[in-house]
Amino acid sequence: MAVNLVNVENVSKVYGTRALLDGISLGVSEGDRIGVVGRNGDGKTTLIRMLAKLEEADSGRVTHSGGLRLGVLTQHDSLDPEATVRHEVIRDLADHEWAGNAKIRDVLTGLFGGLDLPGFPQGLDTVIGPLSGGERRRIALAKLLIDEQDLIVLDEPTNHLDVEGIAWLARHLRERRSALVCVTHDRWFLDQVCTRMWDVQRGDVYEYEGGYSDYVFARAERERIAATEEAKRQNLIRKELAWLRRGAPARTSKPRFRVEAANELIKDVPPPRDSSELMKFASSRLGKTVFDLEDITVQAGPKVLMKHVTWQLGPGDRIGLVGVNGAGKTSLLRAMAQAARTEGEAQPAAGRINVGKTVKLAYLSQEVAELDPTWRVLEAVQRVRERVDLGKGREMTAGQLCETFGFSKEKQWTPVGDLSGGERRRLQLLRLLMDEPNVLFLDEPTNDLDIETLTQLEDVLDGWPGSMIVISHDRFFVERTTDRVFALLGDGTLRMLPRGIDEYLERRQRMEEAAAAASPVAQKPATAEKSAADQRAAKKELQKIERQLDKISEKETKLHARIAENATDFAKVAELDAELRDLAGQREELELRWLELAEDSQA
Repeated sequence: MAVNLVNVENVSKVYGTRALLDGISLGVSEGDRIGVVGRNGDGKTTLIRMLAKLEEADSGRVTHSGGLRLGVLTQHDSLDPEATVRHEVIRDLADHEWAGNAKIRDVLTGLFGGLDLPGFPQGLDTVIGPLSGGERRRIALAKLLIDEQDLIVLDEPTNHLDVEGIAWLARHLRERRSALVCVTHDRWFLDQVCTRMWDVQRGDVYEYEGGYSDYVFARAERERIAATEEAKRQNLIRKELAWLRRGAPARTSKPRFRVEAANELIKDVPPPRDSSELMKFASSRLGKTVFDLEDITVQAGPKVLMKHVTWQLGPGDRIGLVGVNGAGKTSLLRAMAQAARTEGEAQPAAGRINVGKTVKLAYLSQEVAELDPTWRVLEAVQRVRERVDLGKGREMTAGQLCETFGFSKEKQWTPVGDLSGGERRRLQLLRLLMDEPNVLFLDEPTNDLDIETLTQLEDVLDGWPGSMIVISHDRFFVERTTDRVFALLGDGTLRMLPRGIDEYLERRQRMEEAAAAASPVAQKPATAEKSAADQRAAKKELQKIERQLDKISEKETKLHARIAENATDFAKVAELDAELRDLAGQREELELRWLELAEDSQA
């Protein structure tokens, strides 16, 4: 039977006049992998902070099991800005100790791309203070994952990670024994990692078995049952009213209600997009030419990001663009946007970008555009347009589109200056769509958006007739909203990937393996090449030495304790000291052998 780690009993939390959590009772047991979802502002972060005892509840009780080893990743790290990465992550471990630890090697490679931290100026000895928020976040995550815990609580762990980093983190968490509670808007990640879901809604928390996909089915079924019950209640009221007016007739048998299975819920649901119809509509709005790239070279300062690229974005094309950070995804969009804004006057370093005459581009950048803080939300949208045509006969007023994107009638009168980062991002999207563009560039559109808003955005984009390029680390969003995936693989080229993001991850892995094999360390005479059997034997010996070193460390610790206990018995101290020197000799021999094997395995 699984051991209970955390109990939340009848917990409530009020902010101002609003009850974020109202009488919540939950539990976390060994082996649980729980994803927490809900709208921004509904209390997800508050719930996990109270779970971790980082925040006090107004009423109720949170209890932890005795000796609980708890690791927490909050949205704001507590790293020492004057410390180095080595000090915060590796601490005082000697090089052979941490380099010989498979978990530490896996974490450093997964989060930073290599043991030498290639993206950091001085590698492990880089001082933390000047680093960006994304770099600090990865350091805090590495520090957490290297330790052993009974329970890990993560608040938005995928922020600032690219597609490869997110895939590695999902695999790493699946293989850990620790229980997990995780708040994230990354739906692919939730499906990969979680086996239970907590849905925080209007002060309550609903529990579901399974990952995100199972949660969607179960929530749809729960809401369908609720709607059916409400319809039955309304029908009963009408019957009661008729009975009171006519007199009591003979009662009929009660209606029977059958709960439909998840597949029954979706059997008659058409595909989200009618691609041929949208393509036809897009062609009528855009003509034949949208963007034609002819042998272009894209630079960021002196650095060449793409060279001799020829590519075409046609009418109705919905493209997902993936690639490693710094490969040039945003720079490509900027070059295309600049050519569109200047009617072809501004061109990249080499080559030419031809822009269709009817192109009306909307570009959502990663930076949130500043608006007059005194404007009301509705006013900020109406200043663009009063009504919008979203395609396929869908026309909405500014107020209706605001409601679709989570701005209730009351919220529409909130000053822009009082909005959160996520709400400003939503407002920026709204204003772009209200301008009725026929080409959309979306650079990380999912930043700061909750899952409910993401699904609403996807629904709007399903019927949107135009060409679109999406850059996002949110794999679910890319696969949901686009039809084809192109990749910048860091070699200056742009390639179409028929199998999408799975193919991208496979290609990246092959490139890394090829780079490792071609590195100077990896090159050696053919005569020195080892067979697979030799490599396996060397790996086993390495593991054996690591176990022996651990045992020697334990023995040394015990001997030091015994020397302290017998400090006044000089004969005994001399005997123990001799044992200690003997162990030190054994350690030195094992360390030398470990270094030889480690060098051979890298050679």
